[in-house]
Amino acid sequence: MAGKSRSPEESRYPEVYAAWTADPAAFWAEAAQAIAWAKPADRVFDPQSGVFGRWFAGAEVNACHNAVDRHVAGGRGDQAAILYDSPVTGTKRRISYAELQDEVAMLAGVLRDLGVARGDRVVLYMPMVPEALFGMLACARLGAVHSVVFGGFAAKELAARIEDATPKVVMAASCGIEPGRTVAYKPLLDEACRLSQHKPDACLILQRPQARADLVEGRDRDWAAAVAAAREAGRRAECVPVAATDPLYVLYTSGTTGKPKGVVRDTGGYLVALAWSMPNLYGIRPGEVYWCASDVGWVVGHSYIVYGPLLHGCTTVLYEGKPVGTPDAGAFWRVIAETGAVALFTAPTALRAVKKEDPEAALMRGHDLSRFRTLFLAGERADPDTVAWAERILGVPVVDHWWQTETGWPIAANPVGLGLLPVKHGSPTVPMPGYDVQVLDEGGKPVPAEQMGTIAIKLPLPPGCLPTLWQQDERFRESYLATFPGYYNTSDAGFLDPDGYVYVMGRTDDIINVAGHRLSTGGMEEVLASHPAVAECAVIGVRDSLKGEAPCGFVVLKAGSARAPDEIERELVALVRERIGPVAAFKIALTVGRLPKTRSGKILRGTMKKIADGEPWTTPPTIDDPLILEEIGEALRARGLG
Repeated sequence: MAGKSRSPEESRYPEVYAAWTADPAAFWAEAAQAIAWAKPADRVFDPQSGVFGRWFAGAEVNACHNAVDRHVAGGRGDQAAILYDSPVTGTKRRISYAELQDEVAMLAGVLRDLGVARGDRVVLYMPMVPEALFGMLACARLGAVHSVVFGGFAAKELAARIEDATPKVVMAASCGIEPGRTVAYKPLLDEACRLSQHKPDACLILQRPQARADLVEGRDRDWAAAVAAAREAGRRAECVPVAATDPLYVLYTSGTTGKPKGVVRDTGGYLVALAWSMPNLYGIRPGEVYWCASDVGWVVGHSYIVYGPLLHGCTTVLYEGKPVGTPDAGAFWRVIAETGAVALFTAPTALRAVKKEDPEAALMRGHDLSRFRTLFLAGERADPDTVAWAERILGVPVVDHWWQTETGWPIAANPVGLGLLPVKHGSPTVPMPGYDVQVLDEGGKPVPAEQMGTIAIKLPLPPGCLPTLWQQDERFRESYLATFPGYYNTSDAGFLDPDGYVYVMGRTDDIINVAGHRLSTGGMEEVLASHPAVAECAVIGVRDSLKGEAPCGFVVLKAGSARAPDEIERELVALVRERIGPVAAFKIALTVGRLPKTRSGKILRGTMKKIADGEPWTTPPTIDDPLILEEIGEALRARGLG
């Protein structure tokens, strides 16, 4: 079994949060001492610049220097920076900080030879391979702005991002590897370049042996050959300082329609926020192994596969595989044991997949998890049943925390490094320093404790959060700031309890109105997930001529369940009626084989609702498996819906 996490008897969180509240500028000035600046800030916060103000105005810094070069100079050159584990290709690789510095400097030299300079954009279309990290850091080294697009994204979606970011270069792999299939990326990239009005000057292609790509003459370059030539000629690129307020990257939010919504991440504030979070929130020490089982295509991968761990001098685990199926539901435990990871950060949906396949964690046996201290969950609401299961099988703290692509780092969490606060299942615990979290009614007034409303953050947002959208200041204002003047609208619904704990119950459009009663689908999901036969679930509101909306539950049963699905469905209806009451009007529970999800694990409730309501719908570009939507439609039609 895993080792217990040690924490002080009393958390230092109240005094730390109070110190931020009393003097935010002094708090972040102290946190900024963890970063090596080329030039210090003139002002910690300038309220007159940007849409709502800018952090570390006048400062200059380089993200790659902070994540790589300073650790080599400080004696960590031989330490592992990256442990690459790819069960889909049978490959493992250890990359030291010194080796990482060499790879990144040479690749930056290649990009520089292709005309990439400070402020230019580079799009990366990559699987989970070390070269994806090399590419991100090489852009940062030159002061260029990277924009990572999830590998295998549809050509039309990739084209929209190329057109919006106008990259000088696109870096891509020939293919990605999924369990049982190889996904050719190059034809998708070629089609995207054809569709986009903006044409990149060059495409740098990493040829993977599983599917080599044909190169377009005059545009495409072979990645390995270009790096080898740069190394032979000694064309290393050094770090270029940029303004702290300059973008480090642009990351497009999933599921956008029309013109893409590019979240801008500025350099200085992001480095400061991540550097603060690693020891204080995650409780990680330099030199330790930290594993974030996400993808570099998502914000979690940017913050806690790449920049956060490397800024802090940790070893980061890069995993090209799945929680189940590569080869089985014991994959997480194997990687933790083999790498010596002290923490794992993953999505609740990954845990539910493991729990469904191996409910008693039999595949954990034989793996030494003695160094493992904490499991972190984020990306969607962590249902209490899954949290309790993970606590039981692991015997370590399971920390749910909540944040968004837009914020770049957690809004609310249980800060392990400051000493754990009491855990309340269903809550990501308390706001982190920098976040003044309030729950507002439709008129923008704070509501009493335990009353549902829209969760908002009082401006200014802390360092690390988006200062704007890429070349769309007005859209940024309209999307996030206009609804509640003086606040950032998270578009999440929830409440605060009397102890100040945050409860995130779902997106504001997941609050359904049943005969005038505002009800949380998340609360109903909590009840469904508590049934011993249920592996995972989702509740949506479907159109109802009498009540306006009526809840409809979809459940996936645990592997090996021998009971009749209709019997379990009746029990679930009764359970919701018992726990929430007749007011919920919960009458439909549907057993399905799988739930439709994005590649990051978020359940596509909005699309499910459109299918149920008989409205036109399109397959979201982020979906993991489009066929699941047809299964959902069949299940609904069998009940007279959709």
